[in-house]
Amino acid sequence: MAAAGFITESRNKTAHYNGRLTLYVILSCIMAGTGGVIFGYDIGIAGGVTSMEPFLKKFFPQVYRKMKQDSDVSNYCKFESQLLTSFTSSLYLSALVASFFASPVTRNFGRRASMLVGGVSFMAGAALGGAAVNVYMLILGRLLLGVGVGFANQSVPLYLSEMAPPQYRGAINNGFQFSISIGFISATLINFGTEKLNGDLGWRISLSLASVPALLLTLSAIFLPETPNNLIQRGADVQKATALLQKIRGTPEVDEEIHDLVKASEASKSINHPFQEITRQKYRPQLVMAILIPFFQQVTGINVIAFYAPVLFRSIGLGESASLLSAVATGVIGLTSTSISMIFADKIGRRALFMIGGVQMLISQIAVGAVLESKLKDHGGVDKDYAYIVLILIGVYVAGFGLSWGPLGWLVPSEIFPLEIRSAAKY
Repeated sequence: MAAAGFITESRNKTAHYNGRLTLYVILSCIMAGTGGVIFGYDIGIAGGVTSMEPFLKKFFPQVYRKMKQDSDVSNYCKFESQLLTSFTSSLYLSALVASFFASPVTRNFGRRASMLVGGVSFMAGAALGGAAVNVYMLILGRLLLGVGVGFANQSVPLYLSEMAPPQYRGAINNGFQFSISIGFISATLINFGTEKLNGDLGWRISLSLASVPALLLTLSAIFLPETPNNLIQRGADVQKATALLQKIRGTPEVDEEIHDLVKASEASKSINHPFQEITRQKYRPQLVMAILIPFFQQVTGINVIAFYAPVLFRSIGLGESASLLSAVATGVIGLTSTSISMIFADKIGRRALFMIGGVQMLISQIAVGAVLESKLKDHGGVDKDYAYIVLILIGVYVAGFGLSWGPLGWLVPSEIFPLEIRSAAKY
């Protein structure tokens, strides 16, 4: 509730700026949004390839034997493997570490520099994964993918927020989650197609194609303009920043916005110890919300669905192809609900979307748990009717996430801090 007050104040303060949604802004944000595509692609591709039999047979033979041969193995243990877990989670560990290096790079060298590092790292990780001959090479590729995700996730939402006209900031910033959904759907469709290929070719193509969005992000980082806000922060000439902002906004009347950007930069530089200042009591509500919102975004359970949806669908009795196709369906649902969030984020407000989506997710999660608890035993699958009920409930859950915690988890923390500590808060 406190966050809602901060958000409303922020939007009202900047609503008077001149400018419109220019083609220049749209193209820049589409190109930068490929940073979200690489994240979504990796989420979708990892969950798919870990359900492919040739991939499991080559790198995780114990899991393959449990799935294919050991009828006495519980449904809840077939995919139990510390090595398989290491493969999946290594990306997140690497991204966590990389984010500590990404922030100073973004702040001191610009948003484009971080996007460039992210794109190159992701391409290297995709190449290693596609060419992997042992599990160590596979995990090293995942670690490099994590570096790419860490740098892209830190810089791209910030870039989108600074490029967007204030009256469209909610919709454009939510475009990052929209891009994640596009990457996820692309990955699940590719998995569905490559699963039918013989031998190792299928999963190798799936992992290697991650280099395509990474290449687009790298090219974007080379050709995109830096944001006026970052130019001013890094001490560039105000006239240069003004000329760029006039081009971005499509109007010569940008004096008021430039004045606020300069004021924000001066305010942040006037604080000698910003990371000590941000912990003061008057900033505590914003700080708590900025930590808890991303935290709860991740612990809502979306990563379980995103990474393990094909594995879950196989556990309840669906075949390999049907499991991958079901994952495609959940991706389409997420993309659709994120589009709705982009439309209504600046109309009905962030708080309303949080509450609507949160309740929807809670009810559907409880229902999925109840069905699996009552119908999925240690061995065998569930009846087809109940399998479809689980699919529908997961779709409802994904729709709620795409409406609320998915896009708003990136947007809200970026807009609730006062000017004087916003630079430190972005860290």
